[in-house]
Amino acid sequence: MSISPTEQKIIDYLQQGDKRALNLLYENYSNSLYGVILKITVNEEVAQDALQETFIKVWKNASKYDASKAKLFTWLFRIARNTAIDKLRSFNNRYHKEVQIETSNVYILPTTNFNQDVMDIKKHVGKLEEKYQIVLDALFFQGMTQQEASDELDIPLGTIKSRLKIGLRELKKVYNP
Repeated sequence: MSISPTEQKIIDYLQQGDKRALNLLYENYSNSLYGVILKITVNEEVAQDALQETFIKVWKNASKYDASKAKLFTWLFRIARNTAIDKLRSFNNRYHKEVQIETSNVYILPTTNFNQDVMDIKKHVGKLEEKYQIVLDALFFQGMTQQEASDELDIPLGTIKSRLKIGLRELKKVYNP
């Protein structure tokens, strides 16, 4: 199996943990990998995210590459393909969930039962630091789970939980001075 000098340089950089490998990978393979990913996802935004995630995975798993088992492009292709499939599944799960309003069995409360003191909660959330606003908005106003918010916002799950706790503590100060 013959390896081009550029490919060998990339492999050497990857094995050494040299960040120049990423630049060379991007210059030499990003267009091809993006084409593969776009063909799978059929969505430019999802494809761009998947390409970025592909390069992150390549960097994190660089030590696992074995030139005797596969050519560099084949290894990159597999990572890109699997990442694209995962992204597509995630995208479809997140954006194609439908609420069946006609068949909803949610008990509807009359508006007289709402606590008028907390009707302005969005206004108070808007006064918090932006990092807390983003998390509270995702969890309470967009209805995401903590894991979904972590994935969507690209924030570690532990950070989501911490920001939720601190954000709620700050809101509590407003309502229970």
